[in-house]
Amino acid sequence: MNQPYELISNIVLTEKATLLSDNLNQYVFRVSPRANKIQIKHAVEKLFGKKVARVNTANYAGKKRRERRADAGRTAHWKKAIITLKEGEKIDLA
Repeated sequence: MNQPYELISNIVLTEKATLLSDNLNQYVFRVSPRANKIQIKHAVEKLFGKKVARVNTANYAGKKRRERRADAGRTAHWKKAIITLKEGEKIDLA
């Protein structure tokens, strides 16, 4: 699990994430729940070639779901990472 593409699943493009990238130079990624901040930092630096200033993470529990006759299921647990890049660095999302 030390490969960058195994740690970072995808980039989150919501309205809040877009505001963070425009105003605070922060980018939101969905990452592996077992990844730590140091691994996430190295993965972003290797994949995008940018310098990372700070990494914040948040764990999200999966929600309970029901389907017709089945009792209960659950969506997957996941982890979000908010990456702050150093001054002058920018990731082109277009």
